[in-house]
Amino acid sequence: MTAGLSFYLKFISKGVIKISEKLWGGRFEKSTDEMINDFQASIEFDKRLYREDIKGSIAHSKMLAKCGIISNDDAEKIIGGLKKIKEQIKAGEFEFKSELEDIHMNIEKALTDEIGDAGGRLHTARSRNDQVALDMHLYVRRQVSEIQDLILSLQKELVTAAEKNISVIMPGYTHLQRAQPILFSHHLLAYFEMLQRDSDRFCGVYDRADIMPLGAGALAGTTLPIDRKFVADELDFDAIYLNSLDAVSDRDYILEFLSAASILMVHLSRFSEEIILWCSREFNFIELDDAHCTGSSMMPQKKNPDVPELIRGKTGRVIGHLMAMLTTVKALPLAYNKDLQEDKEGLFDAIDTVKFSLAVFAQIVAGMKVKAENMRRAVEEDFSNATDLADYLVKKGVPFRQAHEISGKLVHYCIEKNCYLKDLTLDEFKNFCDKFDEDIFEAIKPETCVNNRNSLGGTSIEQVKMQIQSAKEWITQVE
Repeated sequence: MTAGLSFYLKFISKGVIKISEKLWGGRFEKSTDEMINDFQASIEFDKRLYREDIKGSIAHSKMLAKCGIISNDDAEKIIGGLKKIKEQIKAGEFEFKSELEDIHMNIEKALTDEIGDAGGRLHTARSRNDQVALDMHLYVRRQVSEIQDLILSLQKELVTAAEKNISVIMPGYTHLQRAQPILFSHHLLAYFEMLQRDSDRFCGVYDRADIMPLGAGALAGTTLPIDRKFVADELDFDAIYLNSLDAVSDRDYILEFLSAASILMVHLSRFSEEIILWCSREFNFIELDDAHCTGSSMMPQKKNPDVPELIRGKTGRVIGHLMAMLTTVKALPLAYNKDLQEDKEGLFDAIDTVKFSLAVFAQIVAGMKVKAENMRRAVEEDFSNATDLADYLVKKGVPFRQAHEISGKLVHYCIEKNCYLKDLTLDEFKNFCDKFDEDIFEAIKPETCVNNRNSLGGTSIEQVKMQIQSAKEWITQVE
């Protein structure tokens, strides 16, 4: 028997779901096949929306009572019942049923069982289409705020590490080749800036999620005299959708969230790649805390940077969710289509992945040991000071192109002689240009190379201290 046939027969043997158990069953004469029911049910993943669903329903019931659509007594019963259900879910005492399809119908059925006819009045003037849209808007808003807090925590660790290692010099790279000496703190603060842009992007996501869709109904609004502004105020929304078709079909804020999340994960992945390189014996610039690494089942000497490797790997997963969502909505006609149910699983997984990655990354940065001597040795045993050699000649009046050529020839001379620029004598320097003097040796020291780069945003200690101070001021401002 094939796996597919076995899967099918398993559901055939279970039978069908009774029409009476469906809150929308009035139009139907035939019950839902259980396999079809399981295929379209979303309760296994959308049950995490219970807080938002109950919060939205409480606001909706208050509005219905305010507008005279239901009685105040019914509204009080509904609110009390919903609060009781919320506590049951939080305590793990609530039974979710797949035959009720989703979080909305599970809660509504439980509410009706709990308080009777009043529970059946809750869904007046709304559809699951605008209800789920509301839940998702509320959920994305909450998750954006939590992610921004985690970004801030990682930024704090970067600033702490930068300040602690303010004077550590390392090679800066282009093309993964040693280029110029820089401060390790300067390198760390580059990721602070990336994360700052990530946080700013999530501000934009929040703005697009901060629009209230409830009241749009299935797609065309409602004939009942509702007050959408009242609900928006109850739920702290800054704006209301002005077009009901757009309200139930818009998933731009989810696309924007996944885009912002993907860019954030790319930044973490780039940093992960560098950490993995720096931990290798070939670089040996840092060592991760034992608590953040694993070993090998065969090779006893191994200390593997599994966490940054996993973050690097999970980046593709988040990017994949963005691509999946873009593909889902690319050809959907207005307004609601069942395809839009696919907005949740990828979003939820991306949220979990991003939050976990940020949290563990902050621990990695806080626990890493910086091997300053190894970094210093790396900049002394290379030609990353060649640009400073050329700049020295420029300051002596030599045109830059000529100074560049002289420096290149000196590097070639050192390679042939198997030494570095610092090992040459003054006479050897003068053989290439008579502008060289005793001060050349000071000019090509790593500390001089770093601190001479004092232009705004440069790698000098003065500039890096300014960057740290600016970062601290921003952190204080947002806390």
